[in-house]
Amino acid sequence: MATVSELSDPYANFMFNPLPPTTAGVCSVCLTFAEGYSTCYPCGHQLRFTDAVLPISYSPAFGQLHTALRQYKRGHPVAARQFRGQLAAVLWRFLALHEGCLARSAGVDGFGLLTTVPSSSIERDGAHPLAHLVGETVAPTRSRYRRLLVRSATPVAERSVDPGKFNPTANLQGEPILLIDDTWTTGANVQSATAALKIAGAGPVGVLVLGRHINEDFGDNAQRLSALPRPFAWEALRALPVAVARRVPEPPLPTLARHDRARRTTLGRARTMALTRCIAEAGGRAGQSR
Repeated sequence: MATVSELSDPYANFMFNPLPPTTAGVCSVCLTFAEGYSTCYPCGHQLRFTDAVLPISYSPAFGQLHTALRQYKRGHPVAARQFRGQLAAVLWRFLALHEGCLARSAGVDGFGLLTTVPSSSIERDGAHPLAHLVGETVAPTRSRYRRLLVRSATPVAERSVDPGKFNPTANLQGEPILLIDDTWTTGANVQSATAALKIAGAGPVGVLVLGRHINEDFGDNAQRLSALPRPFAWEALRALPVAVARRVPEPPLPTLARHDRARRTTLGRARTMALTRCIAEAGGRAGQSR
């Protein structure tokens, strides 16, 4: 049987280490290219409830990672099974190396609970393969996984942030949550899921996504991708600002959305005071690996 390293090693040939949020022209939330602004358009204009976000890799449209992230859900059964094994190995390997860095950026010591973003489709939600990977296949996550959200019957406009899109399955008591999704395009599903978790009583929510979707035809995205170091460096993590202050308590849930902007401002001031140890450590590791 192939090992985690053997299954994930080929992905280093087409994955891209995300740039730090302090880089000019990089979104400070989802780390995509932002055309000279501090956030991309969706992150700058929609409500945000996440406490830390980390994509494992950029995922150019129609590239190899993009194909894997589509085919593991909708491909021919033989191909889908192969992609699921490979993506499980990618997730396993990355979490073993960097989950602690994501937790520190969210201002917590660790994540005792993990869950996944449900499918946007009620029909597909119960059989979403990501929940199977996280809950059964990936060793660092399987014992902590709980299905905390399901797709609701509430109609929600595409690419809009609405906590009513998902129903919580349990009442939470301030536990930090690691929320995992396969692809971030606008972030609306992740932000909706995070808001639903906080309505259920969750504490800080750190988000890990396998691929941050990139449209190479937009702006100078193609040039910026081609300028990134290759191959993908598993050990390198240069992405997360420190949460030097513990979390600011969330406002009462009925006013959560109204106070989101003030919450982001308070946390943003705290996070800009320093970079995490992970960035300094990863800078050394990256220098050694190249």
